[in-house]
Amino acid sequence: MNKRRILVVDDHLVVREGLKLIFETESNFEVVGEADNGDEALELAEQLKPDVILLDLKMPNVSGIDVIKALNEKNNSVPIIILTTINDDRSILEGLSLGAKGYLLKDTTREELIRTVESAIRGELLLQPEISKGLFKPKKELRQSNHSFNSAISERELFVLQAIARGCTSKEIALDMGIAERTVKAHLTNIYSKLKVDSRSQAVAVAIEQGIIHIQK
Repeated sequence: MNKRRILVVDDHLVVREGLKLIFETESNFEVVGEADNGDEALELAEQLKPDVILLDLKMPNVSGIDVIKALNEKNNSVPIIILTTINDDRSILEGLSLGAKGYLLKDTTREELIRTVESAIRGELLLQPEISKGLFKPKKELRQSNHSFNSAISERELFVLQAIARGCTSKEIALDMGIAERTVKAHLTNIYSKLKVDSRSQAVAVAIEQGIIHIQK
């Protein structure tokens, strides 16, 4: 089995070294490159073709957000996980709207980190529990308060939106709803079409902006 290739981008050496140590003990992953600034990150993303990028937001000259924008302009679809100390709604929503597959704080656990990387490579969105709890209202409140806001989103589609916002996989959603996984994927296709997006992370960000999902105050 080929190892999944990871590019680590952070301007702090101790963070990069710590991440390398974590993945060195994982048989399925390897850190193939590291960058301490955004310009170098863009160069290595083109050269190394990693399976996933772990990206800090706050870096000199070219920020993490600018890196994501530049990769999008190049149509480079490598999954990106934001790994940062910044925990504010604006940064989280901006990262998600640009297509980031995960948003982790640097105090995340090893297990959360590995799970998020695995999810990103599968093309799924996964948020750290501390992030999702801060962003999203409880499921019952969402279902009652938002269905009338945007009647284009059906009750079942709203349920799916809430679930992907919490980081659930299509399989988990299917089990929770008692439907086939292909039906979940059909709901996702409809959601993407209605919100004019093409990824789970963008769907979540747009749903928040449109008031379909409310930020927890």
